[in-house]
Amino acid sequence: MTISSETALGRTRRARRIGRALTEAHPDAHCELDHSSPLELAVATILSAQCTDKKVNEVTPKLFVRYPSAADYAGADRTELEELIRPTGFYRNKTDSLIKLGQALVERYDGQVPGKLADLVTLPGIGRKTANVILGNAFGVPGITVDTHFQRLVGRWGLTTQTDPVKIEHEIGALFPKREWTMLSHRIIFHGRRVCHARKPACGACTLAKLCPSYGTGPTEPALAAKLLKGPRARDLAAAAGVDPALVPQQAVVAEVP
Repeated sequence: MTISSETALGRTRRARRIGRALTEAHPDAHCELDHSSPLELAVATILSAQCTDKKVNEVTPKLFVRYPSAADYAGADRTELEELIRPTGFYRNKTDSLIKLGQALVERYDGQVPGKLADLVTLPGIGRKTANVILGNAFGVPGITVDTHFQRLVGRWGLTTQTDPVKIEHEIGALFPKREWTMLSHRIIFHGRRVCHARKPACGACTLAKLCPSYGTGPTEPALAAKLLKGPRARDLAAAAGVDPALVPQQAVVAEVP
């Protein structure tokens, strides 16, 4: 596959095929941060910086009970809040963001998380990526989440040569119907965490092999690639790629996704 000679229409068609393949491969794709409200999702997303979603989900149940409202974060005791979120790392900076977020929500939005991108990005601790996560998953407003997995994969697929997250967001958004943006983001992130890893992607056990110009970046031998799959559906992913599920070791099935 020669990306340099691919037409804009050809790229769009290939992107749509990739999207359909991801839909089939990852029917379980979803936001992996546990939440029950826009505020909880905003807090969880702030905590997820440089931290796994699994660790965040271990911390947030007690946190959400202790601080159920924006006003609670605004008036939080810094030492107590730091101790609660310490396991997520960078807890001092995150505590500062959460307190300031609570204060801004109380002062400017009656304690409610706004449902517009322009408002969200003005809040402490919330950049465009976080705002799109909140919009897509708490408000049902389509958004593309350009995290490290998303950026890596769309680059490997030759769908964009951009490196700026905002430019990537717009360029990829133009390839897909707006209504698909949120779930597309989840599926790409799922694929990045479970199949197309940063250092050694499971090329030989990937359902996108025929659509990917970077095929061969990782092992193409099925027996080797199958061992790189991760997550509870690792064997299903192998089978979908035409690889013997028995080649996926048990430790891969129970492995924590990055």
